Amino acid sequence: DRGRGPRYEDFSVSRRNMHTCSFNRSRLLAFLLVAGVTLVIYYLLPNTLPDSTRSLGPLQTISMASANQLTVTVNVTVQKSSNLIDVFYRETLPPQKSGESQQPSLEVLLLHGQAFDSKTWESLGTLSLLAEKGYRAVAVDLPGHGSTPLLDIDKVEKDRADFLLAFLNAVGLQTPVIVSPSMSGHFSIPFLMFHAQRLKGFVPIAPTGTNLYNADQYQKIQTPTLIVFGELDTNLGVRSLQNLKHLPHHSVFKIPTARHACYLDEPHLFHKTLLDFLTKF
Repeated sequence: DRGRGPRYEDFSVSRRNMHTCSFNRSRLLAFLLVAGVTLVIYYLLPNTLPDSTRSLGPLQTISMASANQLTVTVNVTVQKSSNLIDVFYRETLPPQKSGESQQPSLEVLLLHGQAFDSKTWESLGTLSLLAEKGYRAVAVDLPGHGSTPLLDIDKVEKDRADFLLAFLNAVGLQTPVIVSPSMSGHFSIPFLMFHAQRLKGFVPIAPTGTNLYNADQYQKIQTPTLIVFGELDTNLGVRSLQNLKHLPHHSVFKIPTARHACYLDEPHLFHKTLLDFLTKF
């Protein structure tokens, strides 16, 4: 029957349209439900997560070292000539008083030895101790150590001195006291020779590179210096002392029964000696 055919087809199409419409409506309701739940989670989640899980921005993390005292770890881009390098460092500032930040009374830059990095000074408690005493303390990962990539400056003393100078400028250190153990002498000793005016004081701990300069060059340096080494360090500790003793404004502290990394063997005695020296400024 030709007359009924079209009506059947129209009916079938109408049923398909009805099912499609119902299906689309269900999908729309499900989508709106999921979207609504997602929005609720989005706005409520930041207020329910602990502070340590929140984003703090690129290249920066912050952790509580003690009450009202922050330890900041961050990369800074240092430009030396045409080279750019991201340098990692840790920093502590004096704790707040009555909800207000204190102005640091002194700046201290902590370098490190060959087998170490800035984490050493955090683990030893040096960073937090210096902050508690009202100082701004910065511990840096030197090139090729920790989180700082290698930089091809090992062959030229002035380049290593200029690297430290660029780092000081990048992080806003004006005239810090530099604490320099072992390998870091390759940076701090040339810095002492080329940029002594940027140093408030110097604490070499059996540093390398002291033999690159003669007695006359050391005698021209007016920077107050505390020479530290371990009693059992009869190699680099003794050899560096023979050169550093030509500095006109120096004092010497030998840590009893301590080895080359004397600050690790006797941290309490090292910290006391360091703080006594810093109180002179």
